[in-house]
Amino acid sequence: MRRRLCFVVNPLAGIGGPLALKGSDGEAGLIALERGAALVSPQKAARFLSRLKTLGIDKGLDILTAGGLMGEEEAATAGLRAIVVYRPQGWPTRRQDTIAAVKNCLKEGSEIVVFVGGDGTARDVLEALGPSHEVPVLGVPAGVKMYSSVYAETPEAAADVLWEWLHSGGLCEAEVLDIDEEAFRAGELRVKLYGVARVPCSSKMVGSSKQPSPSSPDEEENKQAIARYVVESMKPCTLYILGPGSTVKAIADEMGVEKTLLGVDVVHNGRVVALDVDEEKLYEIVKSHLARGGSVKLIVTPIGGQGYILGRGNQQISPRVLRLIGKKGIVVVATRNKVQHLRKLRVDTGDPELDRELRGYIRVVVDYGEELMMRVD
Repeated sequence: MRRRLCFVVNPLAGIGGPLALKGSDGEAGLIALERGAALVSPQKAARFLSRLKTLGIDKGLDILTAGGLMGEEEAATAGLRAIVVYRPQGWPTRRQDTIAAVKNCLKEGSEIVVFVGGDGTARDVLEALGPSHEVPVLGVPAGVKMYSSVYAETPEAAADVLWEWLHSGGLCEAEVLDIDEEAFRAGELRVKLYGVARVPCSSKMVGSSKQPSPSSPDEEENKQAIARYVVESMKPCTLYILGPGSTVKAIADEMGVEKTLLGVDVVHNGRVVALDVDEEKLYEIVKSHLARGGSVKLIVTPIGGQGYILGRGNQQISPRVLRLIGKKGIVVVATRNKVQHLRKLRVDTGDPELDRELRGYIRVVVDYGEELMMRVD
């Protein structure tokens, strides 16, 4: 008996990340298109479908999807036959297209909804499912931030999770969260729970949802100790790239320089080179510094409870930037409280080959003069 899968792509998901727009919803997506940003989500969809085909899952599935870049074109490129149940009402696509596409899939008997996007897309899928949320969902990560726990770790992992579910059928509950993007761009993190969805149970799902780091006297003291240690270890004539997060901001405070809490900033010899840089500017700064014989260090911290140090909320630090820096140039910092709740660290740079190169173990600064080794997956 053939199974029915709903496959929906939000083509604009993730497009704002490399441009430091901190999201792709609403005007941000349109701005990114106007600036000629490359579409990220179709690439992630292609990786999922390619793995799907390798596993042979497609042979027993009817893939229901939406027209154009909402699924039809990606399926055709992967050599998969898909049934179009909805045509978007123009370009660029809108959230109403996602909702309508999922509703049409459900009318045609889809047993599970696989979507490619970020938290905004997850919210739209949840809305399309209706109050009962009975049909399970599976997210292929393609957004800028992704605070929800409905996603597999990578596009390839999503295909593996689907394979497991088709054979076992086990379901778990996962939160659908999103942030206020306008507040986020202003440096304030507001996370809201929009509902709970059913997802396949698998170790390849991201698990716990990302939450802002807890603020307590002990936590703040720990951040300050990390900051003192890192600053005392800094070398002259070295370019330091400071990723998002309060632990990294504590380092900037210790240096006495300005830092955007949720952006990527660059400092050199105790002075700010650039604040809230986009991918293009960051690449040019790093390339120029290295050409002059300088060295570069990237300081990042795991983002919330999912443990991502790269690929979530810091897409400005792109694969080509990372290849210039090298794995040895990455400095990871995290408070004791945070690492105690993490099984491992994760990367999802958008380049599977680079992700493999970054896997293994890396030192994490957890206090003044104290480091531990953590596994990167």
